[in-house]
Amino acid sequence: MSQSEPLVLGIESSCDETGVGIVRGSELLANAVASSMEEHVRFGGVIPEIASRAHLEALVPTLREALDTAGVTLRDLDAIAVTAGPGLAGALMVGVAGAKALALATGKPLYAVNHLVAHVGVGALEGGALPASLGALLVSGGHTEILRVTSLSSDVELLGSTIDDAAGEAYDKVARLLGLPYPGGPVIDRLASEGNPKAIRFPRGLTLGKFMGTAEEPGKHRYDFSFSGLKTAVARFVEDCRARGAEIPVADVAASFQEAVVDVITRKAVLACTEQGLDTLLLGGGVAANSRLRELLAARCQSAGITLRVPRPGLCTDNGAMIAALGARLVADGVAPTGGAFATDTGLPPSVVSMPPAA
Repeated sequence: MSQSEPLVLGIESSCDETGVGIVRGSELLANAVASSMEEHVRFGGVIPEIASRAHLEALVPTLREALDTAGVTLRDLDAIAVTAGPGLAGALMVGVAGAKALALATGKPLYAVNHLVAHVGVGALEGGALPASLGALLVSGGHTEILRVTSLSSDVELLGSTIDDAAGEAYDKVARLLGLPYPGGPVIDRLASEGNPKAIRFPRGLTLGKFMGTAEEPGKHRYDFSFSGLKTAVARFVEDCRARGAEIPVADVAASFQEAVVDVITRKAVLACTEQGLDTLLLGGGVAANSRLRELLAARCQSAGITLRVPRPGLCTDNGAMIAALGARLVADGVAPTGGAFATDTGLPPSVVSMPPAA
């Protein structure tokens, strides 16, 4: 095994993407992804049973595609990494069962890794090595978190998270209120460019003084997010328009809603970095593709003297490359493999970068 440049295969199946990636050290060799999103469109959201069945059908073909693209065989691998959590229970089980079978058949060490931390680890595949201490803002359909990453392989701390809806989930729900298709993120982002973000003053959750506190006495939810009140405000606005027989200004609603979301997200991310002494921030997750989020976060980071790193869109969404990248870091840092005696954990906290071997 190459300790410094390990060849690692990563498997991701936490939601509706079946991803298999292969990296050698910090070099990306393959990133094959099969999405079942189209199968969920008519339901307006991810259906766990459908996602799990799609993973079963896609895992082997996606694995073969990744191996062919990388030009390697299973025998060449130094280790295998797989998402153990967080995520949908049935979806996780498919990827974990496949990874355990591969590890057993090949005798390769197996690492059960954290999906959220992997979103940070993928940053090492572009832009060079990650700094020793950095902040990470993860924004997706299921997660909205701010992390402090002192060591990618051993020291990750959750600074803040959503206490109700994730940002991407809020986008989907608002899109449904406006009669727009699923997924809501891309279509609202597109419509927002045609609307006025100041047309409607929607609430900014958990940003009032009693929640934010002061520098001397931080509030309980200083770095946390809440989007349920915002979603309710949009619903009431739409209901009021209909009750009055007025036309719903869809573009203005989209722009004003999006501005409320990204205003809170960027403000809290920069606040956390400033107060915690973190001079680099990595943005990850599917919502990282949002144009206004990228624009406002870049402006606020620049004003605060914070270096912003954003992987290309294909590496921000769920994929196997990020799992392989984190696995390679664990191997290089000498972290013991998990082995096959572990179960999935739908609520795996980011402080658990990889599951330890069974006692």
